[in-house]
Amino acid sequence: MSLQEPTEAFPQEKVEALMHHYKEILKLFGEDPGREGLLKTPERVAKAMLNLTKGYGMDPHEVLRSAKFKEEYSQMVIVKDIDFFSLCEHHMLPFYGKAHVAYIPNGYITGLSKIARVVDIFSHRLQVQERMTLQIKQCIQETLNPLGVMVVVEARHMCMQMRGVEKQNSVTTTSDFTGAFNQAKTREEFMNLIRR
Repeated sequence: MSLQEPTEAFPQEKVEALMHHYKEILKLFGEDPGREGLLKTPERVAKAMLNLTKGYGMDPHEVLRSAKFKEEYSQMVIVKDIDFFSLCEHHMLPFYGKAHVAYIPNGYITGLSKIARVVDIFSHRLQVQERMTLQIKQCIQETLNPLGVMVVVEARHMCMQMRGVEKQNSVTTTSDFTGAFNQAKTREEFMNLIRR
């Protein structure tokens, strides 16, 4: 039994258009896109980039609505340590880390995996960490109308590690919140729970 890479079904016209551009980029680097090691590189990179930006074609609100249930639970719901990978829009280099999301239901809950899917959708776009944090919060607030939402994102940025200041151990943390999380005590409870 052979192990194969999973294949995504991307529109062929998009793959071919990107392949053309990546062949030209290889030439601009001074490479020969016709040499053996690079023959399939334009196609591989095209498919990789389409995968890394697939969030543009997905609706995170619909993901939450697809598993929205009436429930009279009104305590904090936390999904923490959600791994994500994204591309910074300034250099198109990866940034990656963990997202921690909490909400306090107001008559409705959603499937726990849907929170992770929302993070996945927003991270699979060209991003800045600050905007991604805000978008996750807004999506949950708008779709579920909870008593409050809080999002904390911790990430390492390859644009800082590989180029520029080249600081390998720096971690950037962003947060945003609404409603009940405006109270310092509620925020502190969330922060204590994600640090455990």
